[in-house]
Amino acid sequence: MSPQKKRQSSWRIRLLGELQFNYRTFQYLGPEQWVPRTRIENLQSRVSRHIIKESAMQHLKHCQGLAQVFLIRSQSSRLSKSIIPSLSVWDGNISSRWRSTGGHGRQKYFNDRLPKFRFALAGLLAGSGAVLAYKLQQGKVQWAATSAELPVAETSTPPIYTLEEVTKHRSLDNGVWVTYKGDVYDITEFVAIHPGGDKILLAAGGALEPYWALYAVHQQEHVLEILSKYKIGVLNPESYKKQESANPSDPYSAEPTRHPALQINSLKPFNAEPPASILSDNYITPSVIFFKRNHLPVPRLDPKTYKLEIEGLPDGVVSLSLSELKSRFPKHTITATLQCAGNRRSEMNQVKQVKGLNWGIGAISNATWSGARLRDVLVYYGFGPEVEAKAKHVQFEGLDRDVTGSAYGASIPLNKAVSEESDVLLAYEMNGEDLPPDHGYPVRVVVPGVVGARNVKWLGKIVVSDEESKSHWQQNDYKGFSPGTDWDTVDFKSAPAIQELPIQSAITHPAEGTSLDLSDKELTVKGYAWSGGGREVVRVDVSIDGGKTWHVAKLRSSDTGQHPVPPPPGRAWAWKLWEIDIPVPHRAQELEIVCKAVDNSYNTQPDTVAPIWNLRGVLSNAWHRVKVKVSV
Repeated sequence: MSPQKKRQSSWRIRLLGELQFNYRTFQYLGPEQWVPRTRIENLQSRVSRHIIKESAMQHLKHCQGLAQVFLIRSQSSRLSKSIIPSLSVWDGNISSRWRSTGGHGRQKYFNDRLPKFRFALAGLLAGSGAVLAYKLQQGKVQWAATSAELPVAETSTPPIYTLEEVTKHRSLDNGVWVTYKGDVYDITEFVAIHPGGDKILLAAGGALEPYWALYAVHQQEHVLEILSKYKIGVLNPESYKKQESANPSDPYSAEPTRHPALQINSLKPFNAEPPASILSDNYITPSVIFFKRNHLPVPRLDPKTYKLEIEGLPDGVVSLSLSELKSRFPKHTITATLQCAGNRRSEMNQVKQVKGLNWGIGAISNATWSGARLRDVLVYYGFGPEVEAKAKHVQFEGLDRDVTGSAYGASIPLNKAVSEESDVLLAYEMNGEDLPPDHGYPVRVVVPGVVGARNVKWLGKIVVSDEESKSHWQQNDYKGFSPGTDWDTVDFKSAPAIQELPIQSAITHPAEGTSLDLSDKELTVKGYAWSGGGREVVRVDVSIDGGKTWHVAKLRSSDTGQHPVPPPPGRAWAWKLWEIDIPVPHRAQELEIVCKAVDNSYNTQPDTVAPIWNLRGVLSNAWHRVKVKVSV
């Protein structure tokens, strides 16, 4: 933007020598900045309460060699008839100017050149600043001019904005605006000092409420006081109440509301993952940002009329209500990580294009799940040695259906379903609450240690059978193939359906391409690690030189920092979060950070993607690599 255009849209308030003065808050700002007109309007009301008297100019004149304050004003400013004081230092020469605009005509410039005060400049600046601050604090300073005072107007209502205007301010370049309870805030200056770093930018151009709900620390008085300093206006009533109208002909019209932090891979059906920057903030992933993997529209189910059918048992078809499921069977709780088969598919796309959603590293999350054990339910309704001798699989069918009426389905081996150590649940709670709609309300299957595709949501039917599910997603998807297999030669019947997943790890901090200021000479690296089948992660190795040298990260299995009791062998269902501080080599300009995990069976990750590439982009678990720049 040219200087002329900037002057047309804002006032620039500057002290030469990299000093600046923001007349809205009377604070030293540092680097040069443009002050929005809305802030000048806010200034007007403040000036009206703190009439600045003539003595200020007298004090400034006594401080020879002082800095000159420029107030360069828009021609379309509401203060069209104001007298604007202007003082500046040019290499020690003092220049006092008064600019008059509007109906009184343009007044004369006065320019008095005085001797240079190179050696006294620093002291003069400090002294004059103290005088000005003192006078402002006492409320005895008045802008003085030869013929007029600065006119101010009382503003009874704050500026009003639309949502469209707010959403245009989503970056540091364009300004960072957010809303909270109908008010609009310009928090651009606050981003650099936000205790949570640049995560605050996730809310840029939108509402703060969804993000503050994740972090209870924001629900405190002093936080609201800080926010209030950045208020610039309010939303108009239409924007505040705005809701998207539902289209009854659209099968996705009744979809639930999702958290705005989620990075969307597809809208219909909805598939999204949390940003890597917040993925490992919590050992237990908040339900609202737990990755969403839907294959069909989310069904709207009434818990009062919900029925779960069970087939393949001696007593024939069984129908079970939600209340019966909760009352007849003990409630069992586990902590388990779910991961999509396509997690980190984007890295396979970098080798060669594959078919599937372009997942990053966030198609994995960890939660507590509560419900009835599948084994308990099956045994209650007649499962025994006779059935076990014939059956080999347990099939699951969801209540989510496509336009043809076909439902999502999957199956798991019978021994996994009925083992006392498998902890397979008919879950009705997630993180201590009813399952959210996106996660299978009112009942879903949770099969810990197994690919997410077998954890069927909105469960409507269970079938104990000698056959796998005939579902497309069991027979013709979620299978791995050789890198040499393409879509012309692939035979889905030749490969088994994915069940247990291989060992996995990824770096959540720092992000790819980040420029790091390493004045402390250490780099903090964070991430997650998990292995399928209940195998426990026992080590994570981290390198910052592309794998030449390695460091062992510290693992944790809770949010509190305590050391929980290790899980029984074969039942480590939850991920490990890890962190490490690594010294940065002297004069390093770029770092290639690498991580790899090891489980208790000593399975580890392959070093590159190419040897495990496959046409569906599943089972992507090569060493995760992140490159960052270093600035000293």
